[in-house]
Amino acid sequence: MYCHLLLAVFVTTIGAHAKSQTILPKPPGAAVTDLTPKPGPFTEPGVSVNPLNPKHVVVVFQDNANAAYSEDGGRTWELAAGVAPKEYRISGDVSTVFDNKGHAFISCIAFDRLGTFNYWGHGATRNGIFVRRSLDGGKTWEPELRTVIAQPTKPGIPFEDKPYIVADTSKSKYAGNLYMGWTRWTLTDSRMLFSRSTDDGLSWSQPIEISQVRGLPRDDNGAVEGFDGAVGPDGTLYAVWALNNHIVFTESKDGGRTFSRTRNIVETAPTMFAIEGMDRANGFPQIALDPRGGAKGGPIYVTWSDYRNGEVDIFLIVSRDHGRHWSAPIKVNNDPVHDGAEHFFQWLAVDPASGAVNVVFYDRREDPRNRTQIVVLARSDDGGSTFANYAWTSQPFNPEGVFMGDYLGLAAWGNRVYGAWPSRPVPGGKTVLQIGVADFSSKQ
Repeated sequence: MYCHLLLAVFVTTIGAHAKSQTILPKPPGAAVTDLTPKPGPFTEPGVSVNPLNPKHVVVVFQDNANAAYSEDGGRTWELAAGVAPKEYRISGDVSTVFDNKGHAFISCIAFDRLGTFNYWGHGATRNGIFVRRSLDGGKTWEPELRTVIAQPTKPGIPFEDKPYIVADTSKSKYAGNLYMGWTRWTLTDSRMLFSRSTDDGLSWSQPIEISQVRGLPRDDNGAVEGFDGAVGPDGTLYAVWALNNHIVFTESKDGGRTFSRTRNIVETAPTMFAIEGMDRANGFPQIALDPRGGAKGGPIYVTWSDYRNGEVDIFLIVSRDHGRHWSAPIKVNNDPVHDGAEHFFQWLAVDPASGAVNVVFYDRREDPRNRTQIVVLARSDDGGSTFANYAWTSQPFNPEGVFMGDYLGLAAWGNRVYGAWPSRPVPGGKTVLQIGVADFSSKQ
């Protein structure tokens, strides 16, 4: 997803762990801000830009559900209050969108206690998926908690997990719709469920199952997991997730009422994998599209990470015919193949104003021992054919012994890119939530 200029400069280090290292430039206009004044259990952020006023940006993160907002394009930030559901002990797995009215939404799971480790449907207590709205760009959040699905405590209930919210900001007849996909864990399998709202998030439809193939019942390889969606200018909703060693694709042309039969669009190596020092790691996919280019829009992009090359790398495929055919995988991180460096927790954002493709991820290429990481932003200005890599942070950190979550956050608008990630882990499972801004407008 990065520019067509290869900006990596390789130097050789001498010593017991000698190997090539990549010295990356900073992105233009780079700034990094500590959002949380003190370390805490802050992970799994999401970022969204207001399409009616791109200077308004919202960042959400756990644990519990939190939100912050900026009214000046990311120069300053304020933490919001009243975001986490008070009805439950724990909330997280957050995501955020702005809709076509300029309203902000946060979605999250909430529960009292998890079931059996990685077998979340076993021994599950009451849990559910919920949405809260902000009508003023993230400053304040409505006290009403909107329920997508809720499970009361009783034997055999499923666990609803890892939702992701999508907004239709097109000018189609489905404009304003909100969509939610997530994994339901049962004692015997995992299923991909879906719900939609047609009244600005006030109510949500009865969930439907959109995966024709169910996965295994554990949060390991083989589960149906990692929903993400994107909406084209004509209102078509495109969605992806991971199942076994494939990325699954489907689409809805009727505002989320029905979906096409799912199909595998690319074969992957396992998308759950071990990273040294990490509690867990995955490479679940994201999907985004360029809304320019006619009634249906331009290219559709999908990113994920896997270890087909030995180390974990970031990959992208492109469809230029609205999902019918897909390119071969393109490697996003531009260090050499088989250098042993891990790259993971990628997130994808396509700039709706410029069409530039942006990807953020953790990157270990500059540590010969492959233990410490920085945050890298990758960018393509040629439709995903080639990528430039930039060091969004310069101080490596070691995440050993700290839960770093499952994903980072990214959004882009008008050649300004906004990223969010946990950094500088400290004992006790705490991190600092950081926000990065990059401004590529001077390079256009």
